[in-house]
Amino acid sequence: MLGPVSVTTANGGPLPLGPAKRRSLLAMLLAHPNTPVGVERLTEALWDEEPPRHARTVLQGHVSRLRAVFAQYDAAAHGVELLTQGAAYRLRLPETLVDAHRFEESLRLVRRSTDPGEAVAVLREALGLWQGPAFAGTVHSAPLEAPAQALDELRLTAVEALARAYGQLGDHGAAASVLRAEAAAHPLREPLVAQLMLSLARAGRQADALDWFHRTRKLLADEIGVDPAPVLTDAYHTLLHTDAHARAHPDTDAEAHAHAEAHAHPHAAADNGTARPPAVRPQLLPRRPRGFIARQDELAALDRITTAAPGSIVTLTGSAGVGKTALAVHWSHRRRADFPAGTLFADLCGFSPTPARDTRAVLREFLLALGVPVERMPGSPAALGARYRELTAGRRLLVVLDNAVDSEQVRPLLPGGEECVTLVTSRDRLDGLVATDAARPVKVGALPAADSTALLAAVLGPEPVAAEPEAAARLAGLCDGLPLALRVAAARLATRPHRGLASFAGELADEQHRLDLLQAEDTGVAAALGLSLRHLPEPARGLFHHLGPHTGATLDTCTAAALADCPPLQAARALDQLAAAQLVVETGPRSYVLHDLVRLFARSLAPDHEPAGLLRLLDHWVQTLLAACAAAEPGGEPCCALPPGARRSAEIRRFTDRTAALAWYSAERGTLRAAVEAAVAAGLHDRAWRLVLLQWPLVVWQVRDGWVPLLEQGLASAELDGDPAAQSRASALLGWVLSEEGRPEEALARLERAPELAVRAGDFAGEAVARINLAVALMRYGDRERPGGLLADALALAEREGLTETVTLAHQHLAQHLLSVGAAAEAAEHAARGLALAAPLLAAPRRVVLRTLHGEALAAVGRTGEAVRQLHEAIREARASAYEEGEVAARSALDGLSDRWRDRGQARGVVTQGRSALGG
Repeated sequence: MLGPVSVTTANGGPLPLGPAKRRSLLAMLLAHPNTPVGVERLTEALWDEEPPRHARTVLQGHVSRLRAVFAQYDAAAHGVELLTQGAAYRLRLPETLVDAHRFEESLRLVRRSTDPGEAVAVLREALGLWQGPAFAGTVHSAPLEAPAQALDELRLTAVEALARAYGQLGDHGAAASVLRAEAAAHPLREPLVAQLMLSLARAGRQADALDWFHRTRKLLADEIGVDPAPVLTDAYHTLLHTDAHARAHPDTDAEAHAHAEAHAHPHAAADNGTARPPAVRPQLLPRRPRGFIARQDELAALDRITTAAPGSIVTLTGSAGVGKTALAVHWSHRRRADFPAGTLFADLCGFSPTPARDTRAVLREFLLALGVPVERMPGSPAALGARYRELTAGRRLLVVLDNAVDSEQVRPLLPGGEECVTLVTSRDRLDGLVATDAARPVKVGALPAADSTALLAAVLGPEPVAAEPEAAARLAGLCDGLPLALRVAAARLATRPHRGLASFAGELADEQHRLDLLQAEDTGVAAALGLSLRHLPEPARGLFHHLGPHTGATLDTCTAAALADCPPLQAARALDQLAAAQLVVETGPRSYVLHDLVRLFARSLAPDHEPAGLLRLLDHWVQTLLAACAAAEPGGEPCCALPPGARRSAEIRRFTDRTAALAWYSAERGTLRAAVEAAVAAGLHDRAWRLVLLQWPLVVWQVRDGWVPLLEQGLASAELDGDPAAQSRASALLGWVLSEEGRPEEALARLERAPELAVRAGDFAGEAVARINLAVALMRYGDRERPGGLLADALALAEREGLTETVTLAHQHLAQHLLSVGAAAEAAEHAARGLALAAPLLAAPRRVVLRTLHGEALAAVGRTGEAVRQLHEAIREARASAYEEGEVAARSALDGLSDRWRDRGQARGVVTQGRSALGG
């Protein structure tokens, strides 16, 4: 390592290592002997710029060639072996075989010795190991330059130590000779020049010593515009003082020499490592990420925080593969000029196939980059931390701590300077760091749709995306806006250009194979999520394994408890841990979002799971739907009961009112549809039809919103379950929706069968509803005879069975029918009975309809004042409940009444009264 990177055999012959990148790979492994080095870190070392598309394959090829060379020369016999360890490689070898190790051992031996003669011998031998700059012949990259710089710094330290040893022996000429070459090669290294000046003066070459001072002072001014440091000016003043003292006192005062030595060589006076090393400007950032897209909000947040608080700590947290590291590195490159003291970067391997980085190792790496020589490296963790904080104090430095496992791993690595900015990335929320160190959190979420397609274009090139824009948008959606998934998908497309975006998006749509398709070698969504899961405590891991059967994106603690068959409090704690690890996203109290790729990963962990979890989930949904029905239609009768043998949930969601229930229905519509599909696929048809029918309040509220396929599935499941009551209710609801959609033949075919099926089942409530729905459809299609009898029969059935809500419904439609056939007085009576029967319990839309019908019937029999009052009340109640259709109908009825009065020349007072009440 001390010169061109090479390996020699026992007899001194060099091994054929091949090109520079292969030597660079070996150098990275030698720099971290017996320690796993991740593939990403090796890739950064081999390609300082953006790596090629097949970098991993090239890297594997270099590993294979190195192994072949090692095997050819029987390296294993000497304990040398190149091993694969997860997504990393480890070079196992005795460290005594490495020249850098032997060199460092020599320096440690010298520090323990008090014999300058021994020190000269050992140091000359140690310096003889050097054949050129450390890591010569390797790629110029930050991961290699940091250890190479540390070794070169160590060599200069050894040269300075050798010169001191010569000086202690009185051989100042030899000391000056050793130092001169290094001072020429490093003219701005002021401690080295200061030592050379003193050695020259003691060797009787005062003029040369002063010349070196003036030459260096001019170079400092010309090159970097600064004055000499105290170490150089102190040496200069010592020379002048010594020269004057020598003229007056020919016998040199040994004590004065010792004082001068201490000033010129602060490290010699403080071998305990407390002296501050020469200021260096470390640059350990990885290369700028290629194809970085958008993130304008997050970048702006970083700018705002670091500008307002120069010494801030910022956490970038988000789920696996969301692009936290790319964001941190991109921002760091963009703001690099704002940190004149340099940038430190460390991958803490918190969520990685390799073990998390030891804090001591990271501190040692940082101190080396900050200029601390190896032989003066503190030993204990506390001393390492103290030295690190001392060296970062008073500097404007950026510290990037990537992939932290938790707050405890981060705290010892926080710099001491008030001007330092620390950027931490993690899949954990790092709440502890926010609490104890006032860290400012910045959440990194999934990319929006437009940015996702832009990322595909950045990786694939704009042409394929422009050629298939709809397929690109679909593909981006299937990747959940996750940059890792998008990049893997793009990589697969790039290596198979004949496939096309639409074809690949079609393959990704299959949930059974999506995760497999989003895998490229050892990189992929499943691998990244697996690392997150591995670091979770057991309760959270256990819950996650039960989430696979879940059929939607939203998740609450009640549903999670049902899936895992555990108490809700335990589920709540586990969900909080999953949210902290970014595997679920907290959206409110006890409410979370489970993205598709995460759900598919949970399902993949138990591909052969028993249906118990799905059964618990479906029974939980049925119970929740029953509660939602009761809240959405207060006073109504449930259309079904729990299936036989259903497992009762420990807790279900509570709904405060009709609005809350309908909002939940609407939000969970996709989840419930998927639950029906899962029930059908598992042959659980008794659950499937219940899940369909119990959505009827939303079906009624949004009747023309594409319900037919779901209702047809519900009817099919009821038939497969052999339940005629369910078939009747499904047929009645489906027929009514078909009628509303303007499909009369299909509607009547379903509606005509519904009463007969209910009679067969002995379901009087279902029979009454079926007769009402059939009557409404016949009324719509102009039948003036049959509806009256059907509705009268339904009313009688409902009254006999005590079905208050159905009685009210029958009165409503009888009022409507009677109005249409000119029996206004009877219509008014039925509308009034419907209103009086259950006014406090009735849902607002039903009351609005009944009041409107009542107002129209009253107007038709000449009771105009009462009619106006009823219509005003209908409008008021419709507005209060946001029932726009009801408000329009009531207002239309009021306007029609006004027109009739105007035609009679009597409308003015009535219209004024109506508009005044409406504020118009």
